[in-house]
Amino acid sequence: MSSGTAVEDSVVQEFQELKTKKTVNTVFYRLSDDLTTIAPDAKGTWTHDELLDKLPKDEPRFVVYDLTYTKEGAQQSKIALISWCPEGTEIKQRMVHSSSYSTLKNMLDGVGIYVQATDLSDVEYDELVSHTR
Repeated sequence: MSSGTAVEDSVVQEFQELKTKKTVNTVFYRLSDDLTTIAPDAKGTWTHDELLDKLPKDEPRFVVYDLTYTKEGAQQSKIALISWCPEGTEIKQRMVHSSSYSTLKNMLDGVGIYVQATDLSDVEYDELVSHTR
């Protein structure tokens, strides 16, 4: 682990479920309270607006989201890994979250879009779709 943050095995299991079984379209991960471990936080099949509503206003999260969009008349999808670190996040939490994002990037095979977000405008639907080009 480059960040020194441990990743629970269930993190990869939840990702594989989203990627292969398609039983959910979104998985949230969080840092443990002592900032040493990344663990699943919540998962579901939500609309984009529901995903935005579930993002905490003052705590970071990692979000894996199966983004479905239309390109040249055909429906397509790509998995996005979103680093959600809102402005109100305390400095130490922000630093550990940032370094842990690299660890997750290396562990989750099959992600097509990487987004670092500090504001809801960074994760609006059209903004995410713009990363697919």
